[in-house]
Amino acid sequence: MIGHSPAPPACNGITPLQQMVASCSGAILTSLFVTPLDVVKIRLQAQKNPFPKGKCFVYCNGLMDHICVCENGNSKAWYKAPGHFHGTLDAFVKIVRHEGVKALWSGLPPTLVMAVPATVIYFTCYDQLCAALRVRMGDYAQEAPLLAGAIARVGSVTVISPLELIRTKLQSQKQSYRELTDCIRSAVQTEGWLSLWRGLGPTLLRDVPFSAMYWYNYEKGKSWLCEHYNTSEPTFTITFVSGAVSGSIASIVTLPFDVVKTRRQVMLGELQAKNLSCQDSSTFSVMSRIVAQDGLGGLLAGFLPRLIKVAPACAIMISSYEFGKAFFRKHNQERILRPLQTSNT
Repeated sequence: MIGHSPAPPACNGITPLQQMVASCSGAILTSLFVTPLDVVKIRLQAQKNPFPKGKCFVYCNGLMDHICVCENGNSKAWYKAPGHFHGTLDAFVKIVRHEGVKALWSGLPPTLVMAVPATVIYFTCYDQLCAALRVRMGDYAQEAPLLAGAIARVGSVTVISPLELIRTKLQSQKQSYRELTDCIRSAVQTEGWLSLWRGLGPTLLRDVPFSAMYWYNYEKGKSWLCEHYNTSEPTFTITFVSGAVSGSIASIVTLPFDVVKTRRQVMLGELQAKNLSCQDSSTFSVMSRIVAQDGLGGLLAGFLPRLIKVAPACAIMISSYEFGKAFFRKHNQERILRPLQTSNT
C-alpha cells in the first residue's frame, strides 16, 4: 500500500461499509414499494375471512416474511379496519381515501427492525464471499455466485431466526422483556439452545436454493445483457430486468418449500400465541399432509401471488443496490484521482 494514497476499497472498488449503506437504502426502498401490495392483500383476506384472536397471518415487506398474530377482537387493529372492498384496485383507492396514504404502510416499522439488518448482512456477505471465491475457484469462477449466495443466505437466516421467534412471542403474549427473558431461559433449559432455531429447517430449504439460483441466474443474465447491449457497466434497466427474471425463476422452483415454510410458520405462531408447546414436524411430514389434504396442486398454492410479490421485490432491491454501489465506486475513483490531478497541475 502506498503511504500517501487513501485506503483502497476492499471489494470491487467499494468498501464493505459502502456496500452496507447501498444494501440498506435498497432494502428501505424495496419495503416502501412492495409493502402496500401486501397490506391490501391482508385487508382483502381479513374481509373475506375475519381473523379471530390468536390467528396468524403472513406479512411480507418485500424483504422478509413475518408472522403476525391477531392480538384481540378489536377492530382498531390495522388489519381489521372496517371497509368493504370489491378488489385490489378498489381497496387501494378506499384505503387512501378513508384512512390516508400512510395506511398503505401499516405494520411496517416493527418488521424493518429485523428485515433491514438481515438484508444488509446478506448482500454484504454475498459480495465479499463472491469476490473471494472468484479468486480461489480459478476455472470454476463462474459458479462462485451459486456458492456465495447459498452461504450468505445460511448466515443471515441463522442470525435472524431466533430474533423472529422472540418478536412473535413478544407480539402474541404481550410480555415484558424480563418475562420474555425468563421464558427464553426456561425454553433453553428444557429443550436446549436449538429450540431458538425452531422452524429453521424449512426456511433454509426454501431460502438457500432460492438464493443460490437467484444470484447465479442474476450474474449470468446481467453479463449476457451487458454483452448484448455492448456496455461494460450494467445500466439500471439491465440490473432491474436481470433481478426480476432471476427472482421469478427462483421463486417458481422453490414454491413447494415456500408453501411448507408458510404453513409451518403459521402453525408455530398460533401455538405460541396459545402458549402451547411446539412439537416440530419434519418438512417431509408437512409436505405429505398438504398432498393428502389438497393433492399435489397444494404444493403449488399461491403461485401467482408469490410471483407478483417476488419479481418486483427482487428487481427493485438489486437495481437500487447496484445503483448505490455504482455511486460509491464513482465517488471513490474521483477521490483517488483528485490528488493526482492536483499534483499534475
